[in-house]
Amino acid sequence: MSTDIDQLWGPEEEQALMDSIDHWIEKSVAPIAREYDLEDKYPHQLVEEMKDLGLFGATISPEYGGLGLPARIYARIVIKVSSVWMAPTGIFNSHLIVASAIERCGTEAQKRKYLPRMATGELRAALGLTEPNAGTDLQAIRTVARREGDHYVINGAKTWITNSLHGNMALLLTKTDPGAQPRHKGMSMFIAEKGEGFVVAKKLQKSGYKAIDTCELVFQDYRVPADCLLGGEEGRGFHHAIGGLELGRINVAARGCGIAEGALRLSVRYAQERTTFGKPIAEHQAIQLKLGEMAARVEASKLLIDSAANAYDKGERCDMEAGMAKYFATETGAFCAQEGMRIFGGYSYSVEYDIERFHRDAMLMCIGEGTNEMQRIIISRQLVARNPI
Repeated sequence: MSTDIDQLWGPEEEQALMDSIDHWIEKSVAPIAREYDLEDKYPHQLVEEMKDLGLFGATISPEYGGLGLPARIYARIVIKVSSVWMAPTGIFNSHLIVASAIERCGTEAQKRKYLPRMATGELRAALGLTEPNAGTDLQAIRTVARREGDHYVINGAKTWITNSLHGNMALLLTKTDPGAQPRHKGMSMFIAEKGEGFVVAKKLQKSGYKAIDTCELVFQDYRVPADCLLGGEEGRGFHHAIGGLELGRINVAARGCGIAEGALRLSVRYAQERTTFGKPIAEHQAIQLKLGEMAARVEASKLLIDSAANAYDKGERCDMEAGMAKYFATETGAFCAQEGMRIFGGYSYSVEYDIERFHRDAMLMCIGEGTNEMQRIIISRQLVARNPI
């Protein structure tokens, strides 16, 4: 699998794609980032351009109309976009996690029905895992799917769901057997297109990650055909969900790294423009120490992301590698954004400077896709499991 991907995306093909992404960022993303963030305005035009670039099919196999990008190239795209404006990457990230789950776990009929339309962006997907009482502990969800003839009837609620307002489908984690022990054996996932009983209840107001739809969903006797049960078998939902988190964590690591790289780029430029005591602040040792630390952490983050992405592309288990990349790169994003605020000084609190947005966006990466506290537990457990005595 890895060899086929490498043949499809050699150095020349990768460079051509990256040049296209660079041009798009310069032409379309950078000019609107500040305005759309401050007004919390959804970037509809960017979505249309993402369709043209093939980003909604980035990691979907060419067999189903996607680009078939390896995770390593996909992560580099996310870093590039996030170094200018992190929020738009969330539009195709959640979507691609859903696509990955369908391609990995779905029936052939499900793959043929959904993946080609997802690759073009005709269908844009949300990942419905989190609930008001269940985040990291997915087994605590309360949304229930009950079989009735050739349908399932779903009741429950989801929250913090990206793509839920402007998207048109969701992959829902439910309980088909609420009394099952252990709990994960009673969980199933459904491919759910919007319809009667699928209610977008409220758009959530956030301190950062603005312009992107993040909502609460309510399911009130929502009926979904039985053939929308992912994989066609009940009781596999928990495994389907956690299997997609590795790609999601690589993506979030890349977003954190992009924030860090963007904050560093802004800081290096500002440190050469701003003068105090008769010289640019870049010549003050205190600022040099900050820039040096920021640069080293950015490069280390890229190496960890590459390590996780390469393992993912080879089909190897990479929960520890993805956890390391997610933990370190997102902490680096928060660190560099904060150091950037210090370098900019008082101006950093003005919305006229992009470093303020980077600072607001950074913290979400430390929390989302599994908290960084949980990542360290995953790393530790895997370290012990891989090194028995």
